Amino acid sequence: MEIRKATEAVSSGVPTEVQLEAINAQAKAKLTADQVYVFSLRLCDDGIDRDFERFDTAALPGLAKLFIGKTGIVDHKWSTDAQVARIFATEVVKEEGGSYIKAWAYIRKGGHADEVIADIEAGIKKEVSVGCAMGYSICSVCGSEYGTCGHQKGEYYDGQLCCAILKEPVDAYEFSFVAVPAQRDAGVLKGMGAGKRTLKELAESFGAQAEYRALFKEAELGRRYKKQIQDDVVRLCLALELGADEPTLRAIVEKAGAEELLKLQKALDERLAESLPAVTQLGGTFRNGEIVESGFLI
Repeated sequence: MEIRKATEAVSSGVPTEVQLEAINAQAKAKLTADQVYVFSLRLCDDGIDRDFERFDTAALPGLAKLFIGKTGIVDHKWSTDAQVARIFATEVVKEEGGSYIKAWAYIRKGGHADEVIADIEAGIKKEVSVGCAMGYSICSVCGSEYGTCGHQKGEYYDGQLCCAILKEPVDAYEFSFVAVPAQRDAGVLKGMGAGKRTLKELAESFGAQAEYRALFKEAELGRRYKKQIQDDVVRLCLALELGADEPTLRAIVEKAGAEELLKLQKALDERLAESLPAVTQLGGTFRNGEIVESGFLI
């Protein structure tokens, strides 16, 4: 899973005094304004990308802070030879229709770096993509954690396009100059769980779509069964008049695991049986100690 967003590289060249101070906070040796080249770029935004994912708008400020001090490389090659720049400042910019992270980076002049600077000035090195990790994602249609509700990214439901909303930034790795800003194969660069791929993506990669669909159906049955147990536990609690209202009880059972729910269901069943023992509606036809009038006996 990746994000590829075109940069709007604005070459400013010589840094200001404030920018130079921020740059030197990243450098070990003090740099002068003549030694560095500064440019700005658009890292990522909250729009839907080609993977039908988007960053949560509320997550952008936290993600922007994580990118400060991160390196700029070429073609996502994680090696020191590919390093060409470093981010020293970021901010979230609000515009009509959305928000995006704007970053400022610097390049130390000299050698191969001068070629990179020339390519930026010429508009050749223009597109970038970012590598980062997000904590989890939710479905834009129903708000459930994506992958648990059955809605699929890129599909429409009642006219609404489904996408995965990436939330809670975990880490930022780098930004990279790329030739094509939407390569679907570089799946580990952006995602949940520190770049781990989802089961669906792995199934598609290894041709196991049929097995994945079978597992998904079984999981759906399991979710329905768990929902039935949750409903039964709530019903039993209300019948026993434990003092909690239905919304509170449902909030509690939704956090419980399947094993805990089964144990709780059994305990509540036993408690209800003790408090409300079964009583037969019809009495027996024979009565013990029946009195017989002996005066009418012969």
